Amino acid sequence: MLLDTASLYFRAYHGVPDSVRAPDGTPVNAVRGLIDFIARLVQDHRPDDLVACWDNDWRPQWRVDLISSYKAHRVAAEHDQGPDEEVVPDTLTPQVPVIEAVLAAVGIARVGADGYEADDIIGTLTARATGPVDIVTGDRDLFQLVDDARERRVLYPLKGVGTLQTTDEAWLRERYGVDGPGYVDLALLRGDPSDGLPGVPGIGEKTAAKLLDTYGDLDGIMAAVGDRGSKLTPTQRRRLDEARAYVTVAPKVVKVATDVTLPEFDAALPSAPRDPVALDRLTEQWGLGGAVVRLLNALKR
Repeated sequence: MLLDTASLYFRAYHGVPDSVRAPDGTPVNAVRGLIDFIARLVQDHRPDDLVACWDNDWRPQWRVDLISSYKAHRVAAEHDQGPDEEVVPDTLTPQVPVIEAVLAAVGIARVGADGYEADDIIGTLTARATGPVDIVTGDRDLFQLVDDARERRVLYPLKGVGTLQTTDEAWLRERYGVDGPGYVDLALLRGDPSDGLPGVPGIGEKTAAKLLDTYGDLDGIMAAVGDRGSKLTPTQRRRLDEARAYVTVAPKVVKVATDVTLPEFDAALPSAPRDPVALDRLTEQWGLGGAVVRLLNALKR
């Protein structure tokens, strides 16, 4: 089981009231919510291995170099050295180090790599895995990793993690008319304002799905642009032709990396905390008692 950790703690932050606070009054709603998310996932799915995948760089420069608008609207401050700062709620930022400390004390692997997003860590670990993989994320971009033959699916939270949409190839084809790899082509044609991807003007989701159904993939669509015998409308032909520069680089931005060099780590799900003393201290300091107990009980079963 691979967690898109930031996606989940953002959901926890917005889903759990900020009245959930530590004894000193500091909000800990994201911390408590994420711990409860993990406890529920472990309880319901019993993974052998679990990795909290991490954004060491939420907006890698190599993606920005290809598409300058990539996540640009979410930049709080730019830095010449190191990742840019992301716009994050003031009361969430202080909770992230607490999340890191709790994961370490429990013994849940937290894995990231400089210059890469959590999506790329997930892509790499999915490519390496020899058994079934469940990816837990609220980011549809990771639908591209769905692969029934290799038992790769995405568990997409609809409400908390108690209600998860199991995204497999059948669901993708019914909803979008594509398979996992085809979702990359759909996403880049349609565009994604949340990631600053402009898409091809005038090509929405339904049109993109129809074009992919007709021409197979992005290469097939672009070949049809130069084929006057194809069934593209004059407007579609013009817009796709004008978007060639974007269409050429967008796949490299939208596709997750699958070959990231990762640090050594132990993915095995612990049955007891790695550092119980540290966990007790964190539990008391941040008022995490109930959530930590629920997680430890789930790990024991």
